[in-house]
Amino acid sequence: MDDLVREFQKLDTTAVSDALDRLGIKGGCAGIQAQVAGTKAVGRAFTVRYRPCGVEKGTVGDFLDDVQPGQIVVLDNGGRTYCTVWGDIMTVYAAKKGVAGTVIDGVCRDMPRILEAKYPIFTRGHIPVTGKDRVELDALNVPVAVSEVLVRPNDILVCDDTGVVVVPYDRADEVLKTAFEIDEIEQKILAMLDKGMTLRDARKELGYHKLQSRK
Repeated sequence: MDDLVREFQKLDTTAVSDALDRLGIKGGCAGIQAQVAGTKAVGRAFTVRYRPCGVEKGTVGDFLDDVQPGQIVVLDNGGRTYCTVWGDIMTVYAAKKGVAGTVIDGVCRDMPRILEAKYPIFTRGHIPVTGKDRVELDALNVPVAVSEVLVRPNDILVCDDTGVVVVPYDRADEVLKTAFEIDEIEQKILAMLDKGMTLRDARKELGYHKLQSRK
């Protein structure tokens, strides 16, 4: 795990999302939610893109052999909810390899095993129907899309119960700095409230209402 990923692990998705807003970067993945409550995943992207099968059907791929510990598998299944591209065997193997988690623009299956393993997976939902003979592997480690957000290999993803945000690798330092600044101000507001200050006065004193505004 590199130092940037380690620092992003200290933040939640909302602080990172606010930092992205201030910097004018689109990064929030609408509709992608945690399937196992209480799990969190932070890591660099290993990207996978799928396409519908043609007359000659390909495979969904054995790419997990190439994923490194600490990476997040990002599967672009085009938002399809009629078939899956992730199940129990992949969950068990990914957990064994130390993969940080999985993000799917689409759905997964085999939720009992995923819940048992407490594996961090973030998708549009789940369905039993397999992706085999319905979709096939198109490309690995190329730019992909999750909810119309660009995800490139090596981008940093932060995922928790609130959702998923994508941090471009070439903007990660400034996003990190901004996110910590925002988080620090919010913690100060909470401390002020504990001391009896009103919400209105605490927010006004620390400029809360312009905290996420683009500069």
